[in-house]
Amino acid sequence: MALAVFGAIILIGLLLVPQLWSNALMTRYGKERADIQYTGQEFARHLIQEQDLTGVSVELTSQGDHYDHITKTVRLSQANYNSRSLTAIAVAAHEVGHAIQHKEQDSRFMLRDRVVRMAAATEHYGSFAFVAIPILALATRSHILPIISFLVGFSSMAATTIAHLSTLPVEMDASFNRALPLLKQGGYIEQKDERAVYKILKAAAYTYVAASLTSLLNVWRWLKMMRR
Repeated sequence: MALAVFGAIILIGLLLVPQLWSNALMTRYGKERADIQYTGQEFARHLIQEQDLTGVSVELTSQGDHYDHITKTVRLSQANYNSRSLTAIAVAAHEVGHAIQHKEQDSRFMLRDRVVRMAAATEHYGSFAFVAIPILALATRSHILPIISFLVGFSSMAATTIAHLSTLPVEMDASFNRALPLLKQGGYIEQKDERAVYKILKAAAYTYVAASLTSLLNVWRWLKMMRR
């Protein structure tokens, strides 16, 4: 019993720590600074123009910072949109990094897009199957339909897990192969701030770590159920 509780505590820690660390870091370096020339949205627009990202726009969002490749829009949260902080310019550069990946048709970015769309479709049809199959099973008294229902649920979770895992290399590339060189080579950050910006970009890239771990946990649970 004690071992199970200890394991649960460790698991919860693994799921929560990345997000808590990321939030704390973003807040720490999210303070306004008079020596920073651009707000987040101004810097994003500047980089978009500098990198000749035709058709890419910048918008304020009530959701998390992200790049929408369908509408070609860099969306920044309220905390970063009008802020002149290290967090704001680093996050703006990270999201523009995704726009650059999109423009260059980066293989990892395009693979992630296909996987995410596949996961969304699997989840959609999986939800329908979860409702329909039990009803059919009761009506037909079939022993096969519950097994099919189980496999559909597992496939849906596995697809979501693959989508999260495929996101990690894309995020790392956006932070360290796109955003960081833009910030350093463009002279947008001082040398004394490079370490802080590196941490912010790492936090931006690790946004999906907790989600990936949660997905892996769900798949592990279903695998255990299949063995019983």
